[in-house]
Amino acid sequence: MRDVVLMMTVSIDGYVRGANGGTVPEPELLQQWKLDQIGRAGTHIMGRVTYGEMASHWPNSSDAYAKPMNEIPKVVFSKTLEEATWSESTIARGDITEEIADLKRRPGGKIIAWGGATFVQALSRARLIDEYVLVIQPVAFGGGLPMFRDLPEALQLDRVDTRVFEPGYVVNRYQPSAN
Repeated sequence: MRDVVLMMTVSIDGYVRGANGGTVPEPELLQQWKLDQIGRAGTHIMGRVTYGEMASHWPNSSDAYAKPMNEIPKVVFSKTLEEATWSESTIARGDITEEIADLKRRPGGKIIAWGGATFVQALSRARLIDEYVLVIQPVAFGGGLPMFRDLPEALQLDRVDTRVFEPGYVVNRYQPSAN
């Protein structure tokens, strides 16, 4: 059974995007680490908005992330998207819990969830994420789009690994607590 691994960049105060946008440039070693993680994915899953943003960018990009982003199978969760034209893409229209269970039963590498925030919030509320890989950027937004919203109860997590990348980025890996 494959795991669903969320990879998301967040501010130190838990926002995936500030009210006025903004991010801090990632250091090269962090980019290389992320590329290694992405290269191990068997499937990328994402919501419709993120899919639209990525599908308009990666097919024409020469960035180092472009090759794995274009080649790894992608599943976009949407009830409204009419067609998925980005290579290696399919649309999941059914119940999110059933669709994720089906993906987990298929052979292949990890299922990496990208977002956006609304999609990640839905996955978290339904307890469908097996591992949270949070890339914490050294910035506080003080408001904006939160990573977590409307959880039915507290989400208890156990930290399983931490890596530090200068200048101030921290990657924490968590798994949902068995308690």
